[in-house]
Order: sequence, then structure tokens, then C-alpha cells
Amino acid sequence: MKTLLLTKDEVRRLIGMTEVIGAVEEAYKAFNSDQVEQPDYIGIDLPPPGEIDFKLGYYKANELISMKASSGGFVDNPTAHGVPNGMATIFLFDARSGALICVMDGSLILGLRTGASGAVSVRALARKNARKVTSIGTGNQARMQIRAINEIMKIEEIHAWDNSRDTLSKYKADIESEFGIPVIMANSKKEAVAQADILITTTRGKGSLVEADWVKPGTHIVAIGTDQRGKQELDPEIFRNAKVVVDSIAQCTEKGETWHPLNKGIIARDDIHGEIGEVLLGRKPGRESDDEITIFDSTGMAIQDNTTAGTIYQNAIANGVGTFFQFFE
Repeated sequence: MKTLLLTKDEVRRLIGMTEVIGAVEEAYKAFNSDQVEQPDYIGIDLPPPGEIDFKLGYYKANELISMKASSGGFVDNPTAHGVPNGMATIFLFDARSGALICVMDGSLILGLRTGASGAVSVRALARKNARKVTSIGTGNQARMQIRAINEIMKIEEIHAWDNSRDTLSKYKADIESEFGIPVIMANSKKEAVAQADILITTTRGKGSLVEADWVKPGTHIVAIGTDQRGKQELDPEIFRNAKVVVDSIAQCTEKGETWHPLNKGIIARDDIHGEIGEVLLGRKPGRESDDEITIFDSTGMAIQDNTTAGTIYQNAIANGVGTFFQFFE
């Protein structure tokens, strides 16, 4: 059996955001349908501010096992080592034999599937008349969230905040050029949050960036940045009267944004409404009124990598893309 190697450029050609949104929705449904085996992921903190995570998942339906190694925070990498400050690699194994069938760059997949997760939550939990998006943070993932959400709804305007005015200005120029959506650069986080129908947080925050009294009724919050203990973006008080939906209860109560209100006793585990897969499968309701504040806490799951990488692998085979190599004679 030969192993397929896919570079970042090849991965880029093999999948688009609409297909990724479908793969992520499939992943969430599979997770809540006894189709997935997914051990706790492992994160290792490296010399500040670096980190590397390892996520492993088995999906019974496609008979694939995926393993992803993703690193981030290495701000000196481009100058010191000539590589990006964040990277990812995905390995696919055939569950029937245990053989390694594909090695692909995972950097683009990580961004795409995380962006798609926000869009899936917006479709399930945001108000149907939501039109204004606020982005706290304006990096690569903030852009991915807009790309994905733009696929499933009409965004009329974006209010954005970043602690760097230069970074914020570049975000405005990039988004307006790519999508033609007007971007209003907020003078403060409070000013930006007050405008939100949909609030996206995509920072590497270490404390609450968004205060509870800034959030208006009916807001849907996509909490992306907190995926390790110690990170935080939201005032835990926001959770007190919100409908809380998570990707994985096991992960979010240990490493996600939801850990903070649990740790402070603001909510109990039973106050978590459910997992997004349960909502998508119709086992639990999504938004039930236009005044509800809904929160989607996303820590990221291996099964999202599995379904997305699996789709890319099938597309590569069908289109003859990639390079084969052989470990075993």
C-alpha cells in the first residue's frame, strides 16, 4: 500500500469552504451518534508563547483514523527558522489495516474547519434576522470566520476591534476588498460588542475581553479563542442567563471558555444546554426566542479534522492530485 502526500497548495485546490461546512456539520452529528472514538487531546506548552496540540479521532462511517499535530504562538519562526509561526500536519490511517494512507499539510484545514464551526453554530443558534457581525480580534481565524459565515447568511456590516490599530486597518482593507462588506473600526471593545447580532472572539486572551453588560439580548456568541486552560475571552457572568452550547462537554468543561463560569460557580454542568451535534440532530432545541443570548463554545475536535481531511483525500484520489510514496517494500 502506498501513502499519498499532499502539500498545502494541493490541499487548497481540493476543497472549498462550502464543502468544509458540510464536513464539520457531519462531524458534529457523528460525534453525537456513537460513530466516533476521540480520546482527550494532548497539549504541550513550549517556551513562551509556543504550544503544540495532538488530536486523534476514529470515524466508523469512513473507516479512517486521523491524527493532527498543530503548533502555534512561535512569533519568531519566520525570521529565526524560516517557517510559519503556526503549522499543522494531518495523518490519515486506514482503520481496517492500521496503514498510513495519507500525510497532508493541515495548516489550511485547521483554519477552514474552525471557521466552518462558527458558521454551523450561526445557522443553528443565531437569530434569523441577524445581519451585523462583531469581531474581537482580527487575525487569520477572524477572517476565516467571516469567510464561513458569509457562505450561510448575508452580512450587512462588520464591527471590528483589535489592540493594534495597524492590524485593524489591514483587516478592514482585506475584508472590504475580498467581500465588499463594510468594516467599521471600533474605538473600543464595548462599542464593537454593542453592535453585534453575532459576536466572534478569536484572540489568544488570558482574561475577560468582553464584559457581560456590553452584550445585548439576542446576541449569538462564537467563542473560538479559548482551547486551553488559562485562556479566556468572555466575562463568566455572560453565561449566567445564556443558552450555552458546546462542541464537546468533556473538552469545554476542562479547557474551554465554559470552564471559567463553572469554576466560579456561576453555572453548573447541568446548566449547559447541550452539544452542537444534539441541536443539529434535533434532539435539543436551538434558539427559542429572539431575546436569548446564545453561546457556542468551540474547543475544536479531532472528528472535524477527520471528516474534512477524509473529504480532501477522496477528492485527491478522484482527481489524481498528490504524490505517492512507499514505506514498505
